[in-house]
This record gives sequence, structure tokens and C-alpha cells, in this order.
Amino acid sequence: MSTAASDVQAQKNLRRVVISSLMGAVIEWYDFFLYGVVAGLVFNKLYFPAFSPGVGTILAFATFAVGFVARPLGGIIFGHFGDKIGRKKMLILTLEIMGVATVLIGCIPSYDSIGIWAPILLVICRLAQGIGLGGEWGGAVLMAYESAPAHKRAFYGSLPQVGLSLGLMLASGVIGLLSWLLPDEAFISWGWRIAFILSAVLVLVGAYIRTSVQETQDFSSAKKEVAKIRYPMLEAFKRYPKTLTACVGARFVEGIAFNVFGVFSLTYLTQTAGVSRTVALMAVVVASAVMACFIPFWGSMADRVGKARIFGTAALLLGVTAYPVFWVLHNYATTNLFFVYLAIIIPFGIIYAAAYASMASLFSESFDPTVRYSSISFVYQFSGIFASGLTPMIATILVQANDSQPWYLCGYLLVAGIISALATVWISCLKSAKAEPRALPTDGNTVVAGNAVPE
Repeated sequence: MSTAASDVQAQKNLRRVVISSLMGAVIEWYDFFLYGVVAGLVFNKLYFPAFSPGVGTILAFATFAVGFVARPLGGIIFGHFGDKIGRKKMLILTLEIMGVATVLIGCIPSYDSIGIWAPILLVICRLAQGIGLGGEWGGAVLMAYESAPAHKRAFYGSLPQVGLSLGLMLASGVIGLLSWLLPDEAFISWGWRIAFILSAVLVLVGAYIRTSVQETQDFSSAKKEVAKIRYPMLEAFKRYPKTLTACVGARFVEGIAFNVFGVFSLTYLTQTAGVSRTVALMAVVVASAVMACFIPFWGSMADRVGKARIFGTAALLLGVTAYPVFWVLHNYATTNLFFVYLAIIIPFGIIYAAAYASMASLFSESFDPTVRYSSISFVYQFSGIFASGLTPMIATILVQANDSQPWYLCGYLLVAGIISALATVWISCLKSAKAEPRALPTDGNTVVAGNAVPE
């Protein structure tokens, strides 16, 4: 095959990879965040009715956290096989696991119907969701990142990240539409279930698209080296202990900020500030739409000015802006909805987008292809237990402990921002201290960067 023909084929495959990764990510995040959107609005009433509203909300968010606890297990399992047998196969499998679990959640009877089995089945399905998503994120990111030219890897690596904003927008939008169309009693009784059952259609479409892509060049070039490694995750701990630790710390504020602005804000606006459920949901939908536009922009900027610089700056800003954001939500929630929308859009749709867009390539370039799937999956999912899964519950406790004032929560977010910014500086220092990149062989179509060497 000529070089020109190879380039055309590589570009065609790259487009398919981007579409399949993005579509799959949208579906996976729709499934996962649908639970978070509904948890504080419905599950506290249907599955924990014997408790007070405050305690019921905490318990509902505790089941939300279960998914994040399961994600590291999924990351380890699918990261291992993603490094050993390929990225593509794992992506199809994780999508199917997520889809089945989501549909089943929509079919679980209430506590009044089957008693204690209702929350038990809810937790089991949430565990399955967490395991599936644990392997999804790393694979989707790597399919795009490893298929792209070296000088555009941050941009292409950011495109699957758009799936998060579109998935959240879709989840919030569907629930918001159902909430608007149906009376409260009908929505709580059965209306919310429609959103979960719809996932079956999305999964079928996503699985079909993912079967058409080729395996990444990075993985194909590293197969011989991968065959020598029995357990990629253990190998990563041996070779990159400091980088793994630094990346976990860097991701801290990203997970907290997302769940504060995208999940807990719904509970705060509806239960504390007195905003209607539909208005609160639409604020998150609009912010998610803005985020979807800004993620590719920040990905492109990361290629130009540096991934660590974009991520570290955004991490610090996420912590600093917590105070003015919640000051607006606390004082203007029922009097000026324009300010409320700005208070969600600016930190969530713009600043958070910068962190999330640059994070994928920042972490991916820190590890070589033989252990990359395992490494970035572990970093993202392990940190998610503390940075993401527990955040809505911690946020609820902090606000209640301060007599419905949000300032303890703002302090929590500020500390997280400082930790993540410092960890990002550490990542940069570790990269600067390493030797020259070790290049893996290529076929001329793609620049394969084995740009991370043992510490």
C-alpha cells in the first residue's frame, strides 16, 4: 500500500475511532449520570422511605457512591485485558455491561412493593454500572489518543471527553423533560423509569458502531513487549510509582468539582435554595452544552501551550471559584435565575471543561503503551472513590453541618484545587527528570510515542 493510501486509510479509521469513542462515551455517561441525577430526586423517596428526607438523600447518594467504589475493580479488570488483548474488545464489553445494568435499574420495584430487596437490587445494579464504566473511560480515551498524530493527541484525546457533557446533558434533559411533562406523582411512580429503559436502544447503536474500528497502532506496535508482562498493573506500580501517585492527586479536584456542580447542585438548588426541579435540571443541561463546546477548544489549546499548564490552572480556578459560585446560589437562587445559570455555566461549562479536556492526554502520555490502559484506568477510577463517589454525600453533610450554609463545602473544594494544582506540578517535574523518550516502531501512518520511561 502506498504512503498516500495509508494516510487516507489512517484518517478514515481515525474518524471512525473518534465517532465510536464519542458515541460510546455518551451512552456510558448517560447511563452512569442518570443514576446521579435521579438519586437525590426520586430514589430517596422510593427506596429509603422510612427515613427523614435528609437521611434518605444521604442514603440515596451512598448508593450513588457504590458505583464509584466498583469502578477501580472494573478499571483493573478491563485495564489488564485492554493492555493484554486490545482496547477495542474491552470497549464493546463494557458498553454492554453498563446498558444491561441501567435497564434493570429502571425495572426495580419500590421499597413498598418488595421491601429490603429493592435497595439491595439497586446496589447490585449500581455495582455492575461501576464495573462497566471502570473499563470504559480508559479504553475510549486511548482509542482516540493512540490513533491520533503526535501533535494533535491532546485534541483527539479530548473528544471522547465530550461524551461526559453530552451524557450528562442527555440524562438531565430526559429527566427534565419527563419532570415537565408528568405530574409529580406520575414522575416519581413510573416516569423516571422511562429514561433508564431507553438505554437499551442507545447501547445497541453504540455496540454496532464500535465493531467497525481498528485496534490502535500503539497497542499493535507494543504487542511483543506486552507479551512479556504478566500483570500490567503490577508492572505499572513497579515502574511508575511516583507518577501514579501524582496523577491520583491531580485528578482529585476534577472529580469533586464535577459532582459538586453537576450532581449536588441539583439537590442544593431544589432542597435548600427552593428552586424548582425543572429549573435546576435545565441549568445543568445548559452548562453541559457549553462544556461540550469548550472541551475540544481546551484540548486544542493543550496541544499548543501544554497539557499540565492547562490542567493545573483549571484545577486551581475550580477551587477558587467555589465561594463566589455558592454565594450567588445561596443569595439569588429564587430572585435572579440569570445569575444562577451563570454561576453553574462558568465553573462547570468553561473552567471544568479545561481540566477535563487536558486530563486524558496528560495522564496518557505519562505511561508507555504496554501498561497505559491499566495505569490511566487505575488513576481515574481509584481517585474517583474519594474525589467523585463520596462527594455528593460529603457535600450534603457539610451543608447540613453548617445550618444549610455552603461555606464548609466551598473550603473543601478550595483545598482539593490546591492539592490538584500541586500534584500537576509534580507530574511535570517527574517528566522533566526522565530520560529521552523511547520510541516504539511505527508503520509510518501514526507517530507512536513511548514517551514515558521507568522512574
